[in-house]
Amino acid sequence: MSASEPEELPDGADLSLAEQAYRWLRDRLIMLEIRPGDPINEGALSAELGVGRTPVREALKRLEGDHLVVSYPRRGTFATIVDITELADVSEIRESLEPLAARRAAKMANPALRAELRRVAGAIAAIDPATYDPHELMRYDITVHRLIYRAAANPHLEDVLIRYDNLATRIWCLVLDKVPSVAGHITEHKDLLEAIADGRADDAGQLALEHVTSFEKTIRSVL
Repeated sequence: MSASEPEELPDGADLSLAEQAYRWLRDRLIMLEIRPGDPINEGALSAELGVGRTPVREALKRLEGDHLVVSYPRRGTFATIVDITELADVSEIRESLEPLAARRAAKMANPALRAELRRVAGAIAAIDPATYDPHELMRYDITVHRLIYRAAANPHLEDVLIRYDNLATRIWCLVLDKVPSVAGHITEHKDLLEAIADGRADDAGQLALEHVTSFEKTIRSVL
C-alpha cells in the first residue's frame, strides 16, 4: 500500500455511482482539495466524474450530514469552513472511541485482516519522510485509520469514527504547513497496528488513546 492508493474495499464490494461520487468528494473535501468555503458546482462535478447529476446530488446530501458541505436556499452548496474551535469536541469523542475500536480490532480481526495490519505496519516502518509529500502522508493516515475501523467489525462504530476522523483530518490539513513533522504522527501507527495484529487489546487501546491525544497536542502547539 502506498499513500496515494485509494481506500481498500471488502471483497465483493460493488459501489453504486452515488457511493463512488460520495467517497470521491468526501476525500477531496477532507484533504482540502476543495477549499473551505468553495462553491460546489453539481454540473462541473458530474462532468468530472462522468456521471449524471443524480448521484452527485445524493452524495452531497450525505456530505451535508457529515458536516463537510452546507446548502443555502437560492445560494447553492459550499464546502464547510474548518472550525478550529471544534478541535476539543472532536478530540473528546475520538479519545473515547478510537481506543474502543483498537481493542475490538485486536479481539475481532480475522486472519486476513491481521496479516494486512502487519503488512501495513511493516510499510510504515520503512517510510522515508524525505520521499513523501505531507499531503501524501495524511492520505496514508486516513487509510490506516479506516483499516483499523474495519478490523473492529462493528459497522456502526466504523461509520461514526470515519466521520470524526474526517473532521480531525481537515483540521490537521488546515495547519499542515505549520506542523514540524507529519511523518512522526504517521509512524506512531506502527506499534498500534502490531498490537492489534498480535491481539494485545489493552496495549492497542492505550496506544490509540496516546495517538489521539498526541494529535490534539500537536495541533494546539501550532495555533
